[in-house]
Amino acid sequence: MKTERDDAGRGTRRASLNDEAERRAPQAMAWPGVGIIGAGAVGTALGVAISRAGWPVVAVASRDADRRERFCALVPGVRAFIEPAAVLDHAGLVILAVPDHAIAGIATQIKLRSGQALVHTSGALGAEVLGPAVAAEGTFAGLGAFHPLVSFTSDVERSVESLEGATFALDGDERLTELLADLVVAIGGTPLRLPRGSKAAYHAAAVLASGGLVALLDAIVTLGATAGLDERGSLAVYGRLMEQTLANARASGVAASLTGPVTRGDVGTIAAHIAVLESNAPGVVELYRALSRRQLRIVEERGSLAPNQVAAVRDVLAKGA
Repeated sequence: MKTERDDAGRGTRRASLNDEAERRAPQAMAWPGVGIIGAGAVGTALGVAISRAGWPVVAVASRDADRRERFCALVPGVRAFIEPAAVLDHAGLVILAVPDHAIAGIATQIKLRSGQALVHTSGALGAEVLGPAVAAEGTFAGLGAFHPLVSFTSDVERSVESLEGATFALDGDERLTELLADLVVAIGGTPLRLPRGSKAAYHAAAVLASGGLVALLDAIVTLGATAGLDERGSLAVYGRLMEQTLANARASGVAASLTGPVTRGDVGTIAAHIAVLESNAPGVVELYRALSRRQLRIVEERGSLAPNQVAAVRDVLAKGA
């Protein structure tokens, strides 16, 4: 967002969303404010962050009365509605912050007018799911996706803080993504424009980085219990090692940061690990094998083991599988 200045060069106020839209595409966009459909953790945090950044948040819709009340208490001047369609009477840019399974249904219930834009916050779906919201062929209405790569919680302030420095994946037409990129920067994030057709791969990677990491931590805690550590102890001991590994990957690259028995072709240690897992944590065996096979692929690409050593590791991983 730009800041308007008086004759003395002093900043007076942030330019409105409408000003920014006219600067971007004066013949096509006329966005008087931001509306949000969905007042859950994502919608509320975005509403607060966008409002604090100086962009006018003018309307919110939610069928949950408590959520509407909380949103209005946190975002000054917003008008609250029960039905999603009412937001379009007040806002030019509408953010659909609802669960993925609800997006297509809501898109069929609302109709955009020329100059309006609708984006959703799904990490997995593309902008095309919003197609039914375009009122008629020839109507100029921007459709896009605006996905903050953040783990939202019920703690609004914590979620708002997490948006600072977060990556936002943008999808949609060029004029829309340009303005969305400005919005992302205004709230302290980093915009990432995704190539067409890459949304599912992007989101799968995000799931591995978040839910996948939690599953890995759960496995580590399970093994830590066998070694006499409670959850807090396991996170303290192994969390530091994970942080060091991430730092190494950032500094030297993923492949160069790999260490451990697979990199050395130490089949005795790998066999011992599998045996203790089968006895004490059988639910972790499949995960250990899968991660070890992935490590072996990296080792092969690095060329750091002889072919017979690679074959020996692959054999020990396959035994009993």
